[in-house]
Amino acid sequence: MSKTVLADEIIAQIEAEGVRTVDLRFTDLNGRTRHTSIEGRSVDRRALERGVLIDGSAIAGWRDVAEGDLLLEPDLETRHLDPFAAQPTLVLTCSTAEPAAGMAYERDPRAAAVHAETRLREWRTPDGQSIDRILASAEVGFFLFDDVRVEQGPMASGYRLTSSEAANAGNREYAAGNSGHRPPPGRASMSLAPADHQGDIRAEITTVLQGLGIGELRHEHGASPCQHKLVIGRGGLLQTCDRLQTLKYVVRQVAASYGKSATFMAKPVAVEPGAPLHLALSLWNGEEPLFAGHGYGDLSGTCLAFIAGVLHHARALNAFTNPTTNSYKRLQAGDDEPTLLAYAAHNRSAALRIPYADRPESKRVECRFADPSANPYLALTAILLAGIDGIERRLEPGDAMDRNLYDLRPEELEGIPVVCRSLDEALNALEADHDFLTRDGVMAYELLEGYLEIKRAEIDHLARLPTPVELELYYGV
Repeated sequence: MSKTVLADEIIAQIEAEGVRTVDLRFTDLNGRTRHTSIEGRSVDRRALERGVLIDGSAIAGWRDVAEGDLLLEPDLETRHLDPFAAQPTLVLTCSTAEPAAGMAYERDPRAAAVHAETRLREWRTPDGQSIDRILASAEVGFFLFDDVRVEQGPMASGYRLTSSEAANAGNREYAAGNSGHRPPPGRASMSLAPADHQGDIRAEITTVLQGLGIGELRHEHGASPCQHKLVIGRGGLLQTCDRLQTLKYVVRQVAASYGKSATFMAKPVAVEPGAPLHLALSLWNGEEPLFAGHGYGDLSGTCLAFIAGVLHHARALNAFTNPTTNSYKRLQAGDDEPTLLAYAAHNRSAALRIPYADRPESKRVECRFADPSANPYLALTAILLAGIDGIERRLEPGDAMDRNLYDLRPEELEGIPVVCRSLDEALNALEADHDFLTRDGVMAYELLEGYLEIKRAEIDHLARLPTPVELELYYGV
């Protein structure tokens, strides 16, 4: 449908439904959703078709103040009413563009995902098969707390998280008879009420998401107290990224309505499992699934080469899939997290898993080391480009690891590559290995430069701050 037709439909909807505000939302390099709003009666066809100017210098890693103007271009097919706004509000997801040329802004994460999905149709498998679409689904972990208190200053530093489910001493017991100690491993996973205190909140979240057109939903309690999981069904690359941003917004809003605070940090609770972001991808040629075949795990050569590409570039991918210093508190040796760069069918201890599939169209590759602090546009685009590089170079993934990788002895771990152990290490890996990302201009060098700049600044900021644990360890030295 043309922009003009969609614009006319939106203007008619604004008038018919008494829309007071049109909210234009976009995503910065860190993955945070930003917005600017237009009064409903001021919206005309030009604003919808052309976009509106914003100050790009106000966004970290984007414009210099000397050339701050950026054009915010609405994707008119993303329109939906905000279910939480007090005034009737129509939401449009946007990309950004250069005002004069109208070309996509090179540091816009969403523009990179748009470009990747468009260029996908031009790429081929080694045997000449076209790849015309990608389908992706996601399992998203998050935490809910009753209260969050943070203190940070020159003479004080600390935090306190409270929850009715908390298992640590000083808070309410996680379950009756627990004596205030940490529950045995796995006790929290998929627990039933009354141990699961927030099932109703998750159910309301899924109801809101369904109302926004996001279907195939599943929810359950996570592996640790206060942790929860949501699964969203398959969609295109851009569609899935947009859905993940909407999901985060809905989770936070519903949690707030219950007096709770939601976070997508990878590891906010010490000694407990962190929050995962499991991303499952499959490639298609029309209605033909390209990952089904007769190799290991009933996979095609194309799929195995895709896996090899992701494993080959995994440490560079960490810069996008695990983009915070907190991310690497989850990815530490000895914890039951997928840190070994191996693949296997059904094996949840491997970094790349092939979930059980009883039909060829269900074959997919699940990336398990990512966490929900990731910018979805950058993470999914980077994983796709790594897999495509593996396909075009006909890389081999080696042997699958069909055993529990968490139980390997130290001598058995030798020679198995691992994910990065720190954000600094991941950024170094990205600097050394990024040509696969800039192929065909999908990710511009300028985007990588801006991303590295803001992430290096985060590391530098944190490196200068004493922590409570440091005072505990070193005060008496």
